[in-house]
Amino acid sequence: MVNRQATLKDVNPQQWVVAYAEHLKKQGKIVLPKWVDIAKTAVHKELPPANPDWFYIHCAAVARNIYIRPGTGVQGLRKRYGSSKNGGYAPYHHGRASRTVQRKCMQELERIGVLESEEQSKNPHSGRRVTSQGRKDMDRIAQALKLKKL
Repeated sequence: MVNRQATLKDVNPQQWVVAYAEHLKKQGKIVLPKWVDIAKTAVHKELPPANPDWFYIHCAAVARNIYIRPGTGVQGLRKRYGSSKNGGYAPYHHGRASRTVQRKCMQELERIGVLESEEQSKNPHSGRRVTSQGRKDMDRIAQALKLKKL
């Protein structure tokens, strides 16, 4: 049996996101926006998130999404984190998530060195990708989760 390193794709996504959010919070490098306690995450939501650490969890989820799909930008994340919009008697339609929340998460992750912008020369609407240091941290947490399970 080959003992190989675990990557982010080998572990339960929900457990990994919670563990990485704790890692980001312990680091203390992420600066929370002033509006984090009153902001809604989408137009179609009625209330802000109940978890006080929601910004860290969302940053971890964004990092995971960009790890899996490099080149993802703000619009792709808006589609990914959106959900159905209540139209009253009208049929439900997809409502996109907040632009600002996605952008601030990506900016903070880029500022601490987890993400970097892709080359603008190839595609003017290119998104971001995970740096080598960010990939190491993410895989290290995945390895710790996998060893904890065994």
